[in-house]
Amino acid sequence: LPMPTVRSDAPGSGPLVDSFGRIGRDLRVSVTDRCNLRCTYCMPAEGLPWLPKPEMLTDDELVRLIGLFVRLGVRQIRLTGGEPMLRKSLVSVVERIADLDPRPTIAMTTNGIGLDRLAAPLRAAGLDRVNVSLDTIDPQEFVALTRRDRLGDVEAGLKAAQDDGLTPVKVNAVAMRGINDEDVADLLAWCLDRGYELRFIEQMPLDAGHEWQRGTMVTAGEIRSELEKTYRLTPLDGRGSAPAERYLIDDGPHTVGIIASVSAPFCAACDRVRLTADGQLRNCLFANSESDLRGPLRDGADDADLEAIIRGEMWRKARGHGIGRPDFHQPDRPMSAIGG
Repeated sequence: LPMPTVRSDAPGSGPLVDSFGRIGRDLRVSVTDRCNLRCTYCMPAEGLPWLPKPEMLTDDELVRLIGLFVRLGVRQIRLTGGEPMLRKSLVSVVERIADLDPRPTIAMTTNGIGLDRLAAPLRAAGLDRVNVSLDTIDPQEFVALTRRDRLGDVEAGLKAAQDDGLTPVKVNAVAMRGINDEDVADLLAWCLDRGYELRFIEQMPLDAGHEWQRGTMVTAGEIRSELEKTYRLTPLDGRGSAPAERYLIDDGPHTVGIIASVSAPFCAACDRVRLTADGQLRNCLFANSESDLRGPLRDGADDADLEAIIRGEMWRKARGHGIGRPDFHQPDRPMSAIGG
């Protein structure tokens, strides 16, 4: 996608715009950095030092900031983690977000563990849909990847989400060379049988402490080629700012998505901004700097002060994530602290 031209030299009023004319409409909110899996590509077996509770945003602080973003034009709130369902007040937080005016769409990215219990309460509170991260349906492979024997719990969570109306239920999978890259068609068949919408994601250099080599990444082209050994894929138009390139499967009605964050980045259409569980604002998943909202918030900043910080951070958003450039550096914080 072509990059938009620079609009002016300073942020102003109106939409939440960056210096390239992109408008922020999608806020990703990490509600906790804790997780109940120990995925090999995300964290060590012993886990990570979790954020101390006093550093975490309270429910009131979280909802106030989200409300401010909504007033600035954000129309979708995606709750992430860590594992968002580990925040005990999650149902209440969702309910309070749903009461905002204008009401944003509320989505959640989760590993699915515990969703069998929480799907109905979350739906009643106002959650609209879920994305469940699941890289493999092979029980032994799941244990090897996550260091936990919880595949059955994830399956139960997915079914509950569908039964309770959190639809379309989406499954996010990372294809990894030598691990699950030859099983992508099997995972798609499994999702099609159950009515889930599958999206494959290229593995990205997301986590501090985990070395990433582009040459070992399974590309979107390779994923598509592997799927086309079994299915006929037809590209769909109308992607907009959505990260996934979607394909009609065997003339429909079902689709599969492939997110080529590295090999075919979609930075030109990016409308996302991120808020961490400890109140730091990031204008890109791969940013190496943040703006603190928690400190000013607790020091008594009014909405105008906070809006100025938000607009300034958004204005500094780079043209693209820069993966592959000599000066690219992986984020200093682990993915569980940044949020998906």
